[in-house]
Amino acid sequence: MSAALALDETHDPALASWVVSANAAHTDFPIQNLPFGRFRRGGTAEAWRIGVAIGEQILDLAGAAAASGWPGESATWLAPLAAGDLNAFMAMGPAARRGLRLALSRALREGSPQQAALQACLVAQARSEMAVPCRIGDYTDFYTGIHHATTVGRLFRPDNPLLPNYPWVPIGYHGRSSSIVVSGTPVRRPQGQLKGPDDAAPQLAPTQRLDHELELGAFIGSGNRQGEPIGIDEAEEHLFGLVLLNDWSARDVQAWEYQPLGPFLAKNFASTVSPWIVTMEALAPFRAPFERPAGDPQPLPYLDSAANRASGQLDLVVEAWLQTAAMRAQGQPAVRLSRANVREAAYWTLAQLVTHHTVNGCNLQCGDLLGSGTLSGPAPDQAGSLLELSMGGRQPLTLPNGETRSFLQDGDTLTLRAWAERAGARRIGLGECAGTVLPAGPLRPPPAP
Repeated sequence: MSAALALDETHDPALASWVVSANAAHTDFPIQNLPFGRFRRGGTAEAWRIGVAIGEQILDLAGAAAASGWPGESATWLAPLAAGDLNAFMAMGPAARRGLRLALSRALREGSPQQAALQACLVAQARSEMAVPCRIGDYTDFYTGIHHATTVGRLFRPDNPLLPNYPWVPIGYHGRSSSIVVSGTPVRRPQGQLKGPDDAAPQLAPTQRLDHELELGAFIGSGNRQGEPIGIDEAEEHLFGLVLLNDWSARDVQAWEYQPLGPFLAKNFASTVSPWIVTMEALAPFRAPFERPAGDPQPLPYLDSAANRASGQLDLVVEAWLQTAAMRAQGQPAVRLSRANVREAAYWTLAQLVTHHTVNGCNLQCGDLLGSGTLSGPAPDQAGSLLELSMGGRQPLTLPNGETRSFLQDGDTLTLRAWAERAGARRIGLGECAGTVLPAGPLRPPPAP
């Protein structure tokens, strides 16, 4: 069993923190979580800092590293974090991650002798500005959502929704890391070539079918050398942690451009991630068996192991919420569009994604991001995209205020949320992944002759 799955004292549901807000029943960030993020105090131009979310606060690790009382190798592990370099810490590997988690847990518990020294290192999340949590080198988006793939396939191929390779190979494509933004960053409606079925020629115009995709993003901690694949039994040790990911999609641009090489401008204009990386250790109490539906082929041997079958999946609830501009103006809260569970939505596990990505010798690097693909449940109201929820736009959704939506309109705010809870464990969450749609920018005129 991977050490990332082992439970220890940091998972004890009875643990309480001297940071009072971390003890609230429904906080995403109790002491059992301790995710990492990059922040600075709002309204300042100070350098970005690395912190740990604890309740409604952030423990500034630059200040914390200067405080006394850290045991053993903690000072070594804190050094890159104090310097603002989360990637350098991620590259230290799982032993450093687990060791610092234990040290932080003990320092933040009720009765900790470090409380007085660390109290001054807290910064309120509400008064902080967040950034993408680490340097992202490469970004690969997979297609693990079996129900999403089936529903979307049925829209275009009613008699053959899943292509023959789907049960055998984790499908993915290489995305663009430069356009990944942090939660709260507005997203401008993209432009691209559009061509309807009856149009004689395509036109350049803003997308009319802007969509969200409810995904998880997995960050690589320590990578592998080129030409040296990562085996399924070692794959989890290379994963640092998870964020929420909204892979915004221009469906009409996608329909015209995706053949024969797949997604391009329909996807690379923006992807939004939540600001806190929840480590694999924090998710250890919420693992679930990996099971294929009856009659489906089992994975090839290189994608199979006893540990992956026993606990490769995640028991994690994921949701999408929508607040329109009119709802915001009238003081109405967001409405939930969908809720699903990763356990029944994902056809492949994270370990299988890492292993398959490297089986040809591809070298993953620290900070690389792997997207899960849209996570939809089997029921219609569990769909992780508007493309599914509106059946390709043919069945618009009616919102509580009477508005309808087939796809996102300007001013809409789309928010993703996720959490895990289980008897005998403390509930933890991933925070929020939100973005508001801005109108398309003006088309640039052609150059003068």
